[in-house]
Amino acid sequence: MFKLFKGKSEVEKLQKKYETLMAEWHKLSTIDRAKSDAKFSEAQTVLDKIEALQKAN
Repeated sequence: MFKLFKGKSEVEKLQKKYETLMAEWHKLSTIDRAKSDAKFSEAQTVLDKIEALQKAN
């Protein structure tokens, strides 16, 4: 119940963004390889940020 009023942490926000990017990457993988590769690269950047934040804590 108390979590209801608590905002999302930076890691939680980045994880949600990573999941969204990976879903888009998967959709694009069969349609447009160049755009698919760009989404995957962007998702990897977000994953690196997540890992850096987790190491800092």
